[in-house]
Amino acid sequence: MADAAAGGGVRRGRDETEEERADRMWQDLIQEVRVAQMGVQILFGFLLTVVFTEKYARLSGTDQTIYLVTVVLGACATGALIGPVALHRLVAGRRLKPQAVRLASRLTLLGLVLLLATTTASLLLILRVATHDGFVPYLVAGVVGWYLLCWFVLPLWTRHRHTSR
Repeated sequence: MADAAAGGGVRRGRDETEEERADRMWQDLIQEVRVAQMGVQILFGFLLTVVFTEKYARLSGTDQTIYLVTVVLGACATGALIGPVALHRLVAGRRLKPQAVRLASRLTLLGLVLLLATTTASLLLILRVATHDGFVPYLVAGVVGWYLLCWFVLPLWTRHRHTSR
């Protein structure tokens, strides 16, 4: 506090140790991961059932390829978003919380990118099967643009705007 007063500025941030900060950040991260995990697990579960339907056999080769890519992306997204839980379990009590938070944060971001890819591929497949229209790629591109805006552009813009001063 004295440093802020001496510099004439207002003190920003929290008065916490590295371990306290890591604990707080871990709790925040786990709450975020819970939301993303639920979404990816529900989507992945539905994807796994498609191959057992009658309609799957009637899909074109292209649509079957899109489906297979979508399932693999969903599996990878699930792995990345569950990864922080396994990481925490395996390093708990070893005084590695700050390092675990950094790695879990990276896994979560990777999981979100993979979830974006899974959702995009799922939407592409569903719209191709449902409509067979040429506008599908444009509609999917618009939705991807929306996801990019909500998930990455606005958060990065906010971070840049409020931390670059």
